[in-house]
Amino acid sequence: MPRLNEIIDVIENYAPLHLQESYDNSGLIVGDRQAEIRAALISLDCTEAVLDEAIAMNCNLIISHHPIVFSGLKSFTGKNYIERVIMKAIRNDIAIYAAHTNLDNVYAGVNGKMAAKLGLTNIQILEPKADTLKQLYVYVPVSHAEAVRNAMFEAGAGNIGEYSSCSYNLEGTGTFLPSSGANPFVGRAGELQLEHETKIEVIFTPEKEQQVLNNMLEAHPYEEVAFGIIQLQNKNRFLGAGVIGDLPAAVHEADFLQNLKRTFQSECIRHTALSGKMISKVALCGGSGSFLLSRAIRMKADVFVTADFKYHQFFDAESQILIADIGHYESEQFTGEIFYEVLSNKFPNFALHLTAINTNPIKYY
Repeated sequence: MPRLNEIIDVIENYAPLHLQESYDNSGLIVGDRQAEIRAALISLDCTEAVLDEAIAMNCNLIISHHPIVFSGLKSFTGKNYIERVIMKAIRNDIAIYAAHTNLDNVYAGVNGKMAAKLGLTNIQILEPKADTLKQLYVYVPVSHAEAVRNAMFEAGAGNIGEYSSCSYNLEGTGTFLPSSGANPFVGRAGELQLEHETKIEVIFTPEKEQQVLNNMLEAHPYEEVAFGIIQLQNKNRFLGAGVIGDLPAAVHEADFLQNLKRTFQSECIRHTALSGKMISKVALCGGSGSFLLSRAIRMKADVFVTADFKYHQFFDAESQILIADIGHYESEQFTGEIFYEVLSNKFPNFALHLTAINTNPIKYY
């Protein structure tokens, strides 16, 4: 049986926690990281019914997309469903883990799954995320440059899209004057040393920072290492909100909406007026995506598929794009498949179950 921390590591390697939005509460909500996990139940939401299902199935871990707790709880009296779920999970020794906006922001996350269901091609992130990369620069004697580079690569530095082992190297002369108490790698105390050095620059994602630093320092021969870390402003085209892609062939608006309704099993699609044009380029965002409407228009999408549009926001389409609001649950219902695929690939003999409960709180009469 895998331990909880091993399961968490796999999920967070796929959807790192630093990618979640500031308002979010992704991560381990209840549980002991060292606990052995018999079986896990996967659900969009962690409700009382889902918790009862986990108990009945002898699962001691629930993995959900939406966190059961978004803000701090000051008491546990069972006065609402959130407190009741937490209390019951603790009493039954069931861990609760959530991966929410961090899973939204990865290329093959919630929005990538939606795009796959619609058969989109040429998929790109709709609104690439900034501040997702850091750069480390370090000065190394030429004789040890290769060893230090490789040590950082092994820690995950130097990965850019489909390329790995990426670095920038600049050779020059470094100077230092060791004091009488120093133990220099080259040169002697009290004598100015000129050393042929390489300045190595690599990029990495924030969650890898400590391991990259550790590997670099371990491989570096100097007693005192000169290095720096810079937060990069570049937008990362593989991370961010929403996606945009092309249909295999253009279709009429009404036909697109019919296929959308069927694919996402939506009982009701709220949409702007049909204009009679063909649909070819599709922008989409799981959950509440109205904040991406202007971006979808700028990217020349024919339709924007998302959820939770308010009345006045539909006017913002300005007849430039078709808005299709399929419902929050409907847009994210296939998220559980991502957890299942990622974890079953790593733990092929582990008992993973997709919930049989429809947790959608919205009903249609």
